[in-house]
Amino acid sequence: MSNYQNSLESKLWAIADELRGNMDANEFKNYILGFIFYRYLSEKLELHMNKELTEDGLSFQDAWQLDDYKVDLMDEGISSLGYFLEPQFLFSNIIKKAKVNDFILEDLIKSLNYITNSSMGADSQDDFSNLFEDVDLNSSKLGRTDDDKNRLISKILLNLNDIDFKLEDDESDILGDAYEYLISQFASSAGKKAGEFYTPQEVSKILAKVVTMNKTKLRNVYDPTCGSGSLLLRVSKESQIGDFYGQELNQTTYNLARMNMILHGVKYADFDIKQGDSLEYPQHIGMKFEAIVANPPFSAKWSSDKSFLDDERFSAYGKLAPKSKADYAFVQHMIYHLDENGTMAIVLPHGVLFRGAAEGTIRKYLVCEKNYLDAVIGLPSNIFYGTSIPTVILVFKKCREEDADVLFIDASKEFEKVKNQNKLRDEDIEKIVNTYAKREEIDKYSHNASLAEIEENDFNLNIPRYVDTFEEEEPIDLDEVVCELKKIDEEMKVVDAEIKKYCDELGIKAPIF
Repeated sequence: MSNYQNSLESKLWAIADELRGNMDANEFKNYILGFIFYRYLSEKLELHMNKELTEDGLSFQDAWQLDDYKVDLMDEGISSLGYFLEPQFLFSNIIKKAKVNDFILEDLIKSLNYITNSSMGADSQDDFSNLFEDVDLNSSKLGRTDDDKNRLISKILLNLNDIDFKLEDDESDILGDAYEYLISQFASSAGKKAGEFYTPQEVSKILAKVVTMNKTKLRNVYDPTCGSGSLLLRVSKESQIGDFYGQELNQTTYNLARMNMILHGVKYADFDIKQGDSLEYPQHIGMKFEAIVANPPFSAKWSSDKSFLDDERFSAYGKLAPKSKADYAFVQHMIYHLDENGTMAIVLPHGVLFRGAAEGTIRKYLVCEKNYLDAVIGLPSNIFYGTSIPTVILVFKKCREEDADVLFIDASKEFEKVKNQNKLRDEDIEKIVNTYAKREEIDKYSHNASLAEIEENDFNLNIPRYVDTFEEEEPIDLDEVVCELKKIDEEMKVVDAEIKKYCDELGIKAPIF
């Protein structure tokens, strides 16, 4: 990591501290991330327009004063970037007012609304609509009066203005990574709510490396529970991605995912993030994806309505995941969307390995009938925000190269403890990925189990059945034990004699048998 990026992350987190005392992490992240995104869009637009106007010898702000240019400028912004802002609503002009203690809240509200409204009717409408709805500048948590709110927001924006985003150097990835850093910091502060929007980078890295293995380019990637989009973006660090697809239930997190995509330089035409429940109201039915990754909410509830038995995502299995545990419903949904040459990796609680009833039937169908399961990777406990339970990564392929066995990896004991959280180290990640790539058998760590072996275990996939991690104890010296017992017996006789002595003096019966 460069010194610049280190400095950028520290400064951004320091700015976030301005709001820390007013609201919890899950709330103030919406403001900080929203303001960073507004500034990014503002400066990105101005830089783009200035470049387009170079031959005219005009700046964006000068050209806007000329009626002949206005329509063309708006069309250029919408077609190239997906949005537009009039110069008066640019971040730089809001800052000029903040520097002289002017009231900026009204103009700031208009600026954020202008961005989202500018895309209405355009191809980018779905990617920009309601993006800033969680940045509530009228909230009482920002201050009791409008003047109090104005002072706080002005201070935050002025501090933000002091940071060089280096957009002129096309350093959007650095800013995007700093944005990711902030999201991770908010996640660590948000407790149980963090699981709604963030997967730890160490886990994301494993999933990304697994689904991109031996592929430098992927046509597309999909995440049905995409949260802030971090997992999708992590895949793009391992392979060149054509298009990104995702769905997110939580409206606030859905907004965050779209911001995250744009901040990482993904063009609005290259991502399709939808809002809603991917099980109940799927938005990408009929589509197939070359890579699929997911960290669904563990053992979430869903309707498990009987009508889903006629849904092609679930019908072949003959059973639906129980209402109280949607884990296998997500697996079935993802299998449906997986292309023939694709790989999917999903993080789930350990219960999916051995729970019976409907889940056992689904598990048997996937392993025995379809032979889709490629690997089971056990992770350490307490590596996710908001839960300490151990988790597992299941890897599926429709066309498996090693179709005679399933690789089991027990990586549950290899990690470092950081404060109250367990953390996978680089060497832990590398060992997992290399073992998967080579399908290597390592004593007390990994084992290639044949389908016959799995059938013998009645399709119970619990990792200890396949990877023996038992550590033999040191041999016991029985003669030494006997001597120790004799010594204890002699000591007890002395103590009993003392007790009897005191009881005789008190004239009571001694409790000695």
